[in-house]
Amino acid sequence: LSNYIKPRIRMVVAVPSGITEVEKRAVEEAAKQVGATKVILVEEPMAAAIGVGLPVAEPSASMIVDIGGGTCEVAIISTGGIVHSNSARSAGGDAMDDCIQSYVKREYKLLIGERMSEAIKVEIGSAYPMGEEKSMEIKGRDIVTGLPKTLTVTSEEIREALREPVGQI
Repeated sequence: LSNYIKPRIRMVVAVPSGITEVEKRAVEEAAKQVGATKVILVEEPMAAAIGVGLPVAEPSASMIVDIGGGTCEVAIISTGGIVHSNSARSAGGDAMDDCIQSYVKREYKLLIGERMSEAIKVEIGSAYPMGEEKSMEIKGRDIVTGLPKTLTVTSEEIREALREPVGQI
């Protein structure tokens, strides 16, 4: 065991672009407490841009919209760095799911869960009219009778439900 070499654990952590220095230190400390010997912090929009293959090192500008669960970050990236970024805390995927649930409850008196609203968002959600509008059969609990109910919603309706968070983005 005297010849045992402690492994060097390097960790890359994606963090929101608006993170403070105190928050950065807290993330680095947490990473070191779980065994990291070197911690590299990368802003989430940069990590997303690299992940989708945008030319982040080029002198031309690329724009990325990173919609996470709780926040949405929009950034302009050029020559390996973020030129400008903005974060909307109430425009993330969770807010979109909530808007879909509220819309279905208000318009159809139907309660749907988080999984159903997420599925609706992924399957037929859009920010802009599509060439071919889509529809989807959804299931939930009728508020009036308390019984299970199935109905069909369209991508146009879901676009209306998403108008507020999409407008914030």
